[in-house]
Amino acid sequence: MSATAVLDTNALMMPVELDVRVFDELDRLLGAYEAVTPRAVVAELEKLRDGNGAEGTAAAVGRDLAERCRVVETDESYADDAVVAVAEAAEGEVYVVTNDRPLRHRLLDAGVDVIGLRGRNTLAITET
Repeated sequence: MSATAVLDTNALMMPVELDVRVFDELDRLLGAYEAVTPRAVVAELEKLRDGNGAEGTAAAVGRDLAERCRVVETDESYADDAVVAVAEAAEGEVYVVTNDRPLRHRLLDAGVDVIGLRGRNTLAITET
């Protein structure tokens, strides 16, 4: 069984904001995996892409990258809550890709391993 990688909003915006090739990095770290993102993350990206400047551009790219993920419905409308719900409901080896510090602490406290930025444009796993 392959791993599940749950991507949050900022993970999908990393290619533009931090010059991180997220899917290449996940291939390197996990090998075989299924990329998943909650519907609430897609909605947040759609809202942010209507903005101007770098954040709007990053969100537009992130929304396009979300097409590479299986989009999961949850009862949560707030993206961070939806990410936690998806991670806790997933079976087997589960990782959440995020660079959001409060979300990261919340996930680690819940026993969910986190993949985040390590160095300039490399991802690494923080295990619980």
